[in-house]
Amino acid sequence: MIIDAHVRLGPGRSASLDVAGLTATMDRLGIDRALVAPGEYATAWDNRAGNDLTTAAAAASDGRLVAYAVANPWAGADAVAELARARDLGARALAVDAALQGFELLDGLIDPLLAFAQESGWLVYVRTGTPPHAVPLPLASLARRWPELSFVMGRSGATDFWIDAAPALRHAPNLYGDTCYAPWDTVLSEFARDPEIGAGRLVFSTDAPYTAPEAELARITGWPIPDDDRAAVLGGTLAGLLG
Repeated sequence: MIIDAHVRLGPGRSASLDVAGLTATMDRLGIDRALVAPGEYATAWDNRAGNDLTTAAAAASDGRLVAYAVANPWAGADAVAELARARDLGARALAVDAALQGFELLDGLIDPLLAFAQESGWLVYVRTGTPPHAVPLPLASLARRWPELSFVMGRSGATDFWIDAAPALRHAPNLYGDTCYAPWDTVLSEFARDPEIGAGRLVFSTDAPYTAPEAELARITGWPIPDDDRAAVLGGTLAGLLG
């Protein structure tokens, strides 16, 4: 089982992806399932349209696609209501992008959305790598505030904040690293050999359409780690987080 932890559907600033393009790539590469988030515009602003897109794609996929929901926390109670609407349509996880949505991870604005995610049994994907709003160590502190939630550190701080990714994972045991962009001979291998982290704390993603999915998958299939660890990274760990 290969599960892609994060792709974006719809238009973006520099690339876009539709369902047909995504499923064709999945077929070609043997990716069994993918978690789909709305594109950048919908994540930042038009949350309703983005959630309609991801939940409709998931509903039509016969279980192959799993929908993230998004809501800008500045909307307050309306943001929580939008997540509830998306959950009713089939969303199963929360995607957060503090840089696009304009808030600090530790300022408390996101807390009502995290409370909803915890109540719903959702995992939470948080894109990192953009200072000052979205970097690994503040995310680790946020994860420690919410020990019952599972957080995915999207992009693992790529690229300037890779140095903080391993300390962040050590700091918060409910935080999981994302393999996209990260070279296995340096960043990923540090994760895997650290007894406080290990390959079981990593999830595979392509972050399409902003990467070459073939290269992201080859990064893991060619990584010299035990087969059981590879299976965990490629889908086993994420399947467990999704229940």
